[in-house]
Amino acid sequence: MDVSETIEARGSSYAISGTVAEGFERVLEAFRENFRVEEELGAGCSVVVDGRTVVDLWGGWARADQSQPWDKHSTVCMMSVAKGVTGIAFNMLVDRGLVDIDKPVAHYWPEFAQAGKQDILVRWLLDHRAAIPVLTTDVMTPGGFFDYPAYIKALEVQEPLWEPGTRAAYHVHNQGFLLGEIMRRVTGETVGPFLRKYVSGPLGAEYMIGGMDEEEQSHVAEVLPNTGARLFAAKDQALPEKPTTPEGWQDGATLRSFAFLQNPQEPWHTTMNSPIWRTCEIASGSGHGNARGVARIYGAAVGSVDGVSLLSKDRLEAMLVEQHNQIELLQDRPYHQGLGVLLNTPAAVYMGPNPRSFGHHGLGGSIGFGDPDAKLGFSYCCNQMHAVGDNGPRARRLIESVYSNI
Repeated sequence: MDVSETIEARGSSYAISGTVAEGFERVLEAFRENFRVEEELGAGCSVVVDGRTVVDLWGGWARADQSQPWDKHSTVCMMSVAKGVTGIAFNMLVDRGLVDIDKPVAHYWPEFAQAGKQDILVRWLLDHRAAIPVLTTDVMTPGGFFDYPAYIKALEVQEPLWEPGTRAAYHVHNQGFLLGEIMRRVTGETVGPFLRKYVSGPLGAEYMIGGMDEEEQSHVAEVLPNTGARLFAAKDQALPEKPTTPEGWQDGATLRSFAFLQNPQEPWHTTMNSPIWRTCEIASGSGHGNARGVARIYGAAVGSVDGVSLLSKDRLEAMLVEQHNQIELLQDRPYHQGLGVLLNTPAAVYMGPNPRSFGHHGLGGSIGFGDPDAKLGFSYCCNQMHAVGDNGPRARRLIESVYSNI
């Protein structure tokens, strides 16, 4: 069924377009409802089942002033959705025999062995137990966030904040740089180029991490951060004294403050809508795409989409083995953690009724996930972020409507 309609809500009009397969009409109604009763401005939702796209919806506005509609090819920064996509890409290296996750990181990246990190395993990068969730040294200046070589040097001299392999703490920025540098050491390419060559390119998926050219940037929707979110609020807090013990570092508020030490100094709304945010590679957060692209990636991770399969069955199953189920320290959230992906954790990131579902949400509400048993890839993206600690009511409404049809 082709969709072309307008929703009147909250004093504005929102055009909705796309296609919905027979039997998935409830997803369309849920998409409409998000505009009617939530703070939705612009959004997309897509579902792939057994390699076939059964839902592809988009609508609303790409800009806060409602001067540009959200169209079929609109993309948006989906924040930590990038972690799940990067995790899949990294597991492709393991699948190919290029990386052994039970070897030390220093086996692939010798300079990483500095400051007591010689025994940190690749596995612990994938599940956030490497004990280097933030940078605490003074080797970088503000804005160094966008300087890849400088960030890598900073990670090399960073010391673990507690015993690696024990407590999980969300490596909010660091995970992407850590995995990306190993990828560069074994393939010659960091995450962004690898995705274009081996993932998004073969799938025709509109999803990129860095390196966006002018034409690609012309489709990017304005992102509207909710500064009530704890990570954004932490940016404006005065830095605390550096703890002197491992126990002192295991405090979420302290970690959140140091997470923003090397970030740009302008307001986040400005940074996240700037060309540098689209061209730099921050493989744990600066991914730009749309729901159609991310759903295709997850569909190809759990099965095949247009003849493209990203992971072998054995590697998929290994990726989904739970590594731990902890309250991670940086944001005090419960996470069932797989290898480079989150496992279904309804209290923090809801991925439907199957506990084996996997993926990653992004700050503000976007999400991508796969269900290996239903052979399903799902994604929702938005530009008006929410401030709640989980992936929010808009994604949940859509996910529940999908599973009511399966």
